[in-house]
Amino acid sequence: MRSLRMKMVMIMVILILALMLTTGAFLMSGVGNFYVSQFYEQMEETFTPEFIVQLQRLSEEDNAPAQMKALLMAQAGLGIDITGRNVYILDQTGSVLDSSNQKTSVAMTQNILSAMNGEVGQSSAITNNYMDLAVPVDAASGSYIAYIRDNRATVDALTSELLSIILRALVLGLVICVILSFLLSQILITPIRALTIGTKRVAAGDYTGRVTVDSRDEIGDLTQNFNHMAKVLQDTIAEAENERNKLSTLFLHMTDGVVAFNAAGSVIHYNPAATQMLAQNLSDQTTFDEIFSKEAELDTLLTLRRPQYIETQKTVGDRELELFMAPFSSDHTQGGVLVVIHDVTEQRRSEQLKREFVANVSHELRTPLTNIKSYAETIVDTGDELPPELRQNFMNVIISEADRMTRIVQDLLTLSKIDYGKMEMNISRFPFLKAVQNVYDAAKLNAEQNHHHTMTLTCDGPIPDVNGDRERIEQVITNIVSNAVKYTPDNGKITVTDGVTADGVFLTIKDDGIGMDDETGRRMFDRYYRGDKSRQKGGNGLGLATVKKIAEVLGVKISVNTAPDEGTEFTFIF
Repeated sequence: MRSLRMKMVMIMVILILALMLTTGAFLMSGVGNFYVSQFYEQMEETFTPEFIVQLQRLSEEDNAPAQMKALLMAQAGLGIDITGRNVYILDQTGSVLDSSNQKTSVAMTQNILSAMNGEVGQSSAITNNYMDLAVPVDAASGSYIAYIRDNRATVDALTSELLSIILRALVLGLVICVILSFLLSQILITPIRALTIGTKRVAAGDYTGRVTVDSRDEIGDLTQNFNHMAKVLQDTIAEAENERNKLSTLFLHMTDGVVAFNAAGSVIHYNPAATQMLAQNLSDQTTFDEIFSKEAELDTLLTLRRPQYIETQKTVGDRELELFMAPFSSDHTQGGVLVVIHDVTEQRRSEQLKREFVANVSHELRTPLTNIKSYAETIVDTGDELPPELRQNFMNVIISEADRMTRIVQDLLTLSKIDYGKMEMNISRFPFLKAVQNVYDAAKLNAEQNHHHTMTLTCDGPIPDVNGDRERIEQVITNIVSNAVKYTPDNGKITVTDGVTADGVFLTIKDDGIGMDDETGRRMFDRYYRGDKSRQKGGNGLGLATVKKIAEVLGVKISVNTAPDEGTEFTFIF
């Protein structure tokens, strides 16, 4: 009975049975009622007042019962047939005086009782196995009852034949019904089976198949809607898969760390950045409390409502981490917590360097400004009393300090222009050796007079002209040479070498100064950064940063060879 075909067959069979049984019941009931009605109509047409008067006259004569019986049997309207319908002449007590079938007694009926009471007895029930009529006949000599009784043999025979016909029609109808129901169910079930196969494919994840049904009825519409649904699902899942792949790629390669926990506190997702930042191997066995128990409570986070979140910090080794924690679902049982980790180590370090830079630049600018103001006030106050040679020395100091301030401001402007992409390079071909010579001559006087350094310039063969921004290249060389002078103890040695290699024109600036350790070597080009020894010598942390930026813009290659207390060697290839 689970099969739709069997259900349809059974429904059709039940319908046919119900139809035939109902029809048969109405037919047989109708036939019975028809014959009962016909019987009493015949009786009414026969027993007219005139006919009853005749019976009354006969009842006055000798042998009245026999004559009365003969008269009744002679009436064609009564349809007397002794095999099924008989005539009885009864006395007032119901005893048989004469009959058409020679019976001497008859069963007492309601109609006979009515006739005994002087009324015509003509009632009958469809359930009775007979039909009867009792008519009282009153005469001076006595009272009689004319009794007509039909045993319904004709009705029963007709009913039996009718029942036989109905049963044969029922059997034939059932056979036809079964055959038609199988054909109809096949027509309906074939597209349904195709839809079933299609739904199984869709449930299994195959959205490419389509169901082919040629019918244009409701099942055809259902099939078209199913195919449309499969296509929409295919497109939707493809878009979702594409979005998932994009999110997965973003999640995998994003620089921020992401860790997701379920409501129980176990890790369900994490990316490589999170593992690196937390310096810990994560797995589905790792719990929230193992990593962030000091920063927040899981139960508190689960009670938050979007867009609420908790921002906190965590230190892992030398890393400064900024944490953003928030629930990703409003369902506490099915949801969880997402933690986004942002490494702010460099940001904090940069902020610290900026603060130090402001202090350093303020100090660097205040010192020359103080010197310029002091010497200028001395010149103004003494007037012509100041000897010419001393006046000239004071003016030289003022010019030197102004040049020092100019270099600081120039470095700041250069970095700012490079950062904002507004650095304009005046590219031209110029004599490289002459540019180096200008920087060398400007630095040599200060190196020898103020620090007693030995400074030499060596050229390996003829030096060709180069293409570039001469002003910026001189700025790069000046910054490196100035550092060599500054960070080399007095009576040191500084060598500037110029030459040509297969890669281009090179320039090497080597000193025997304080050098740099590994940390300073890694970060020497960072803006605002100054190593421990650099802090002792002053500076603003901009010189090498400016060198690096200009070199990148001009395509100049830089290599550095340094070690603590062993000096530093810078090599540039133009």
